[in-house]
Amino acid sequence: MPSREKPPCTETMRQLGLNPDPWQIEVFEGGHQRLLLNCCRQAGKSTTVALLALAEAVWVGGTQVLLLSRSFRQSQELFKTVIGFYKRLGRPARKRQTAGELELDTFSRIVCLPCKEDTIRGFSNIDLLIIDEAARVPDDLYRAVSPMLAVSNGRMICLSTPHGKRGFFYDAWANGGADWHRIEVAATGVPRITPAFLEKERRALGESWFRQEYCCSFEALEGLVFPDFGRALNPGPPPEGTKVGGMDFGVRNPFAALWGVLDRDNILWITGEHYSREKSLAYHREHLPKGVTWYADPQGSREILELRSAGLTIRKADNDIRPGIAAVRARLEDGTLKVLTGATPNLIAEAGLYRYDSESGKRSENPIKEFDHALDALRYLISKIDFRRMAKIRKDSRPNPAIASPKPPGPGYIIHPEPAPRKPAPPKRKWLSIWNEALWTPISFD
Repeated sequence: MPSREKPPCTETMRQLGLNPDPWQIEVFEGGHQRLLLNCCRQAGKSTTVALLALAEAVWVGGTQVLLLSRSFRQSQELFKTVIGFYKRLGRPARKRQTAGELELDTFSRIVCLPCKEDTIRGFSNIDLLIIDEAARVPDDLYRAVSPMLAVSNGRMICLSTPHGKRGFFYDAWANGGADWHRIEVAATGVPRITPAFLEKERRALGESWFRQEYCCSFEALEGLVFPDFGRALNPGPPPEGTKVGGMDFGVRNPFAALWGVLDRDNILWITGEHYSREKSLAYHREHLPKGVTWYADPQGSREILELRSAGLTIRKADNDIRPGIAAVRARLEDGTLKVLTGATPNLIAEAGLYRYDSESGKRSENPIKEFDHALDALRYLISKIDFRRMAKIRKDSRPNPAIASPKPPGPGYIIHPEPAPRKPAPPKRKWLSIWNEALWTPISFD
């Protein structure tokens, strides 16, 4: 393994006509093994890590750099920043360059990829791993990339603007202890962002979104479907009761199962979860508790039959979204849903992200279809154990035409008289019938 020299990042940035901020110099010179960059919008975090990645590859031979993000487009944007600086430096030691990879004569390489497990499995011995927009990268994929640094003892830099109180980035920032070095860059510390611009953004975004985008604050998102989900957390212990569970099927999307007990006071305790992707149904079956009555996604007929054949008691659930959400909310409001503290981290994470679309200008009755796998499992479970409440919700949600008020007539509005109701036509009689006179021959006795 090549010696890890310290590349001249700060000098290179100045050579390119850029004046580094103090926090950028700390990133360049600090050499931190695990680094979290919690930065506001337009702080220069992408510029910083792009320069660091390029300097490592150019000045330290044999360096393997991996750029990851939630999507390939986002990874490519960071890679384009790297290539932009590379061109301005005169393309030193270039051997091969593609849309997603730069290979140098010094045996160094920079590769950009989306953070998808099937695309990153073949990479190992990474010297510098950079995860862009880390707050939006799924936890299980973060766990998949961490072993890449085991042999090389490489560095990991996670940079992001906050995205709610969920995910590995928030957890590492809030609870990661001394394993991580943290650098926070709020907008007030960026000389290129003026107070007038910030005040304009505060008025446009609202206080909560402004704090998250420009003040590095991990905020609960507006438009959450279950904003008070945290009130369901309970340290337990749960009582005895009927074992029940909910299940949402997935392969590329996560397979999610929740289970718990329904006690004699009709309180539902959620006491465990299984949450995994890219695994077989047999694998999931081995990780599910026994003696549970499961209520599953009704669209997964094949999976339900297979699990029944394996001995599970599993029934089709109700997939009506809005009444199901209303039933979950009803239990949150009356305190009959309790979630054992620490038992369901993915369920809690999704509850902090599952929201309505408040950004497109449209008021949708259904939430955005993401961050909903464990919550779907919960909805399937509650929709079945509360089927009477579900029926009432559906009944109450139907419009009553008898009391619906018509729109008031406006200018030029012509009121037409209602047409008289038609009399129902007499029922047609069957042709082959004793009442069909065409079948009878009249007989005269005269």
